Amino acid sequence: MKLELFDFIDETLALIDERRESIDIVASILEKFFTDSFFINDHFLNVNYRIKSPESLREKILRHNFFIKFGTPENLISNLSDLIGFRIECRFIEDEDKIYKDIVKLFEIELEDGFYTNPLNSNIILNLGMKQPQKQKNGFEIYKIDGKYVKDNIVVNFELQIKSLVNLFWGEIDHRILYKNFNYMLTEDFFRDIMSSIKDNLTMIDRQLMLVYNHLNGMDASNSLNKKNQLQSLLSKIIHDIYIVKIRKEIGFIIDFKKSTDVIVNYIFMKGGPEETENYSANFLRILNRLNEIGENEISFNTYINFEREIFFNDCFTRNIGNSILEVINKDFRWNLFFRIIFEIEEGNKAEDFEGFMMFIRYRFYENLAIILEEKEMTSEEKDEILNSIMDEIALAFIKELDVDFLCDCSIKPLNKKIKEQFKVIHTFEEWEIHKHKVYKIVSEHEF
Repeated sequence: MKLELFDFIDETLALIDERRESIDIVASILEKFFTDSFFINDHFLNVNYRIKSPESLREKILRHNFFIKFGTPENLISNLSDLIGFRIECRFIEDEDKIYKDIVKLFEIELEDGFYTNPLNSNIILNLGMKQPQKQKNGFEIYKIDGKYVKDNIVVNFELQIKSLVNLFWGEIDHRILYKNFNYMLTEDFFRDIMSSIKDNLTMIDRQLMLVYNHLNGMDASNSLNKKNQLQSLLSKIIHDIYIVKIRKEIGFIIDFKKSTDVIVNYIFMKGGPEETENYSANFLRILNRLNEIGENEISFNTYINFEREIFFNDCFTRNIGNSILEVINKDFRWNLFFRIIFEIEEGNKAEDFEGFMMFIRYRFYENLAIILEEKEMTSEEKDEILNSIMDEIALAFIKELDVDFLCDCSIKPLNKKIKEQFKVIHTFEEWEIHKHKVYKIVSEHEF
C-alpha cells in the first residue's frame, strides 16, 4: 500500500501543474517589474528567476516533513515561500546593500506584519520586517526577502534574493557541493573550514574587481581614442543585453555572442567614414535611440533573412567571403543573429548593408597590408599582386572555418601582427617570392 506521504507529494505536484499558467504569468510580471524598477541603476545587472521544479519540491517536502506540517497540498502551496525564486544580480558585494536600500525606498507603503507594497504595483508585497542580510545555516550572510503577488483570487509566493557576481558563484558551490552532498555530514568540520576559506578568497577577489572597475570608471574620457573605446564598449554591452533577453525569451536558452556585438559596433562606428571620427558621441546617441526602439519591439529569431535584390561584390575577396556567408546565413544561428542585429539597427536596405559589411571586412585586412607594403621597394603592380594573393589566402582560411569569431579583433589583430613580423625580412618582390610560402602558412594555420 502506498504511503500517504507520496500521495500528498503527487497531489501537490498535480495542483502546481494545474496552476502553472497563472504562475508563469505572475513570474513574468514580477521579472518585468524588478527589471524596469532598477535597470537605470549602475549597480544593477540583471533579474533571473526559476519556478521550483517537481524534483526540487519533492525533495523539499521529504527533507522538511511538509506532509506533517501542512496536511493538504493547498495549505502547503499557500505557505511555500519560494515557489518562485527571484534573483537580482549586481556587480559587487557592497552593491547588494545598495540594491536592498533601493527596494526599501521603493516599497514605502506599510501594510501589516512587516509587509510593504509600492506605488507602482500594489499587487506586489514584500516582507521587509526581517533583518537583512540573513544568517544562513552555513554561517554566511544572504539578502533574502519573502514576497507575494496578490490579485483577485490569485496569491503566489516568491522569494527575492540579492547576489553579487562573486556570491552567485559561491551560491553554486554551496548548493552543489554541500547542500546536494549527502556525505557532507560525515566530515562536516573539515568541509566547513575549506568552504570558509574559499568564501574569504572570493570576498578578496570581489574587492580586487571593484578596484579595477572604479579605476576604469575614473579614466579620463577627454582623449578622443579613449572616448571612442568607452562609448563602443558601452554600446556593445547594451546591444548584447537587449538581444540576450529576447533570445532567452523566444528560444529558451542563451548563447555567447559578446564578440559579435563588439564587431557590429566597430562596423557601425566606421560606416560613416574617417571624416566622422570626431562625431562619436552623436553617432552613439543615434544608435542608442534606435536600440531603445528595438527594445520595445517583438523580434523573431526563427525567420529567414531575405534580401531585396541580388548581392554584388567588388572583388574576389568580398565575393568569396560573402557567398560563403550567404550559404549559411539562414542555417547557422550565430550568423543569422549577427546580420539580423545589423539590419535591425541600420534599418536600411539589407543588400546594401551586407555589401557594406563585406567591404568593412576587406578593409580590416587590406589596410594593414597596404601600410606594410608602402615602404617596400616594389612597383605598384607588384604590391597589388602581393596584396591580392594574401587576401585570397585569408578568404580561403575563412571559408574553411566559417566562424563568426573570425571577424573579431582578437582574431584579426594577431594575424595582422604575424604577417607584419614576417615582412621584416621582405623588402623586394624577389624576396617575397622566396618567403611567400611562410606568409601563406601563417594565414592557413592561424586559429580564428
